[in-house]
Amino acid sequence: MPKVLMPIGDATEALDTMYPYFRLPEDGFDVDVAGPEARLYHTVLHEIPPGAEPPWDITQERPGYHLRATIAFRDVRPEDYAGLFVSGGRAPEYLRYNEDLLRITRHFFETQKPVAVVCHCMRGRTVTTVAKCAMDARQGGATYVDHPVVIDRNLVSARTWNDNTLLLKHFVLMLKAAGGSG
Repeated sequence: MPKVLMPIGDATEALDTMYPYFRLPEDGFDVDVAGPEARLYHTVLHEIPPGAEPPWDITQERPGYHLRATIAFRDVRPEDYAGLFVSGGRAPEYLRYNEDLLRITRHFFETQKPVAVVCHCMRGRTVTTVAKCAMDARQGGATYVDHPVVIDRNLVSARTWNDNTLLLKHFVLMLKAAGGSG
């Protein structure tokens, strides 16, 4: 079966991660979870608590599930994968400095393999992201648009886990069109 690589770290958003983790195999794609090290990682839940007094203006972060990375970034051979799925949360704040993950990510863009991202920005691309990160997208050199899903060449982006269904629909279509039989 063709494989999709899913990089994670501590504070990866649970729904951004777990939905594609279980959804992609339904279309015939194995998911390999990678991390800075091969170990168990903590996910988090982001939600504006309903009915809280006083009300929250931003999402509250709570502990989520745990997910095991079975391979360390340094051991990943990106040419073995049909696509890359990068979930959101706070993990990207520190994962973006990992040289091995940068090497992996460059491979997918250089070879035009499908990449799906939730709440991330790419210089020179048109993307969507959670509204509170729109300025970050623009400052990082991306063109921000507020749509549930945006496709720019081999990249499909979504705002939050609320857009998972549409994001995965387009990502799977991209994987299959790129030759991943699924």
